[in-house]
Amino acid sequence: MIQIENLKKNFHTKTGDVEALQGISARIEDGDIFGIIGLSGAGKSTLLRCIALLEIPSEGSIKIDGKDLSALKGRELTAHRRQIGVIFQGYNLLMQRTVAKNIAFPLEIAGVSKPEITERVARLIRLVGLEGKESSYPSQLSGGQCQRVAIARALANNPKVLLCDEPTSALDSFTTKAILDLLRDINRQLGVTIIIITHEIGVVRQICNRVAVIESGRFAENGPAAEVLAAPKSVAARQLIGVGGAL
Repeated sequence: MIQIENLKKNFHTKTGDVEALQGISARIEDGDIFGIIGLSGAGKSTLLRCIALLEIPSEGSIKIDGKDLSALKGRELTAHRRQIGVIFQGYNLLMQRTVAKNIAFPLEIAGVSKPEITERVARLIRLVGLEGKESSYPSQLSGGQCQRVAIARALANNPKVLLCDEPTSALDSFTTKAILDLLRDINRQLGVTIIIITHEIGVVRQICNRVAVIESGRFAENGPAAEVLAAPKSVAARQLIGVGGAL
């Protein structure tokens, strides 16, 4: 279980402090596919970066299975970060590495043995449907294939949580459906909790069992996806759902 309590993040700029997150709280159960939806600038990506501990919160806590990750430092923080896999919007693949070597990269950093790396990479390539592409480079792949490599790499260290930052924003509708189907299969097969940051209501409709609507650094609404989509209570949720597509 992930428990986020009163999470705040302030940025110091030349023109003054910016409150990017203003007291976010949420409980995300094991096995959830939890969507966070909002307009550009609402705080979606800042929240994801805080959950991934790529940004240190100004206040509040992030707990996984009762362990407060925001209080960890050094090697202990590094070790617990491996519980969290991240899929970035722009894939962030290493262009000079093949598919197999991109997936192997986090395992090499973690000091995993070569035989185990070979076995785990082969299993992940099968999982994401990239058989035959092991020796290909990112420049030889389609956008959907690059995202599959990114998903496999994020799963390399057997994380408990998979964070997805706009994972389908650069993909066409057919490929978007295929990637979301893959994420749902991963959720079911591996039991990985998935958090998806998106501005596309269609993503929430297709895959999420719970959703939070973020506006100006706060959750305007948070609950079961079916309930929020059927009867949005907040102005922000009604605006997003009323459009019926990407914003």
